[in-house]
Amino acid sequence: MKNVELEIEGDILTIKVDLSKTFGQSASGKSIVIATSEGNQALPGREEKIGLNVYRKQS
Repeated sequence: MKNVELEIEGDILTIKVDLSKTFGQSASGKSIVIATSEGNQALPGREEKIGLNVYRKQS
């Protein structure tokens, strides 16, 4: 994962992303990647999975 912090307390998942960071252009070149789970990832010690992309439109 890039720029993603996960915290699980009981049945509550908290996701933290630093919106000031970037990781370059998306594959299509239409947006700037801020954070990604890089596909679906298992949550530690859980059955659930997470798939996350945070991006903004290329200016």
